[in-house]
Amino acid sequence: MRELDLSGSCLCGTISYEISGDARLFWHCHCSRCRKASGTGHATNIIMTPTRAVWTAGEEHLRRFKVPDAKRFGTAFCSVCGSQLPRVAPDLSVAVIPAGTLDHDPGIRPQGRIYQDSRASWSCDGSELTGHDTYPA
Repeated sequence: MRELDLSGSCLCGTISYEISGDARLFWHCHCSRCRKASGTGHATNIIMTPTRAVWTAGEEHLRRFKVPDAKRFGTAFCSVCGSQLPRVAPDLSVAVIPAGTLDHDPGIRPQGRIYQDSRASWSCDGSELTGHDTYPA
């Protein structure tokens, strides 16, 4: 894809980060683990080879959870508000950034959906529901 300089934070603003590197993939993932971790129909993640990753505030509130039977699946989250946060694995030269935590538009768009055959039957495919610009009255 391309080199990116990203910054983001959790919902309560306690934890913030900056990460730079080569964005390799940008997917909506419908696998059951991503659905459970995000609490939604899919997780939207940017996968990067990081050249720089810094917690700029609140690192002491960062918590991690590794799924016991998973080879590599884990989550990072804020202990105050529970927001998902980037998972950085220096030993694998990879960072997984939940796109919803970004403070600004990354300037790239998702490449597609993965694990589409695992999509929950109730999860919208983007074309079947009416859209609203704000919370409907």
